[in-house]
Amino acid sequence: MKKIILFMTMMVGVLTAHADSYTFLTFETTDGAKASVSVSDLMLTISGTTLIAGTQSFTLTNLSKMYFSTSDETTTGISEVMKADLDEATDIYDLQGHKVTMAQMRRGVYIVKTKSRTYKMVVR
Repeated sequence: MKKIILFMTMMVGVLTAHADSYTFLTFETTDGAKASVSVSDLMLTISGTTLIAGTQSFTLTNLSKMYFSTSDETTTGISEVMKADLDEATDIYDLQGHKVTMAQMRRGVYIVKTKSRTYKMVVR
């Protein structure tokens, strides 16, 4: 019994040491949605069947997993493209791989290449 308690104490110490480099605690619900909470000054509270983490609250039965991460996993990476960015485009391709011009662009998804980056763009 003493060996088990000693082992468990060591494991808690190891897990605590590894959590120091992570800046977010991410929660994933059963429907696949994610919510990230900053770990600085994080307070976790359980009230009945509700887990409260910072400003977020979750029903315990809807949580599928909870893990530490180095970035906010709820950001989508979607940003608005300005006309100036599109004017810098060196190449524009449709999803079939055909090179098109700005004048040929209609509704749809395009791959836009500029001198600094390449991105997908949706024209609505």
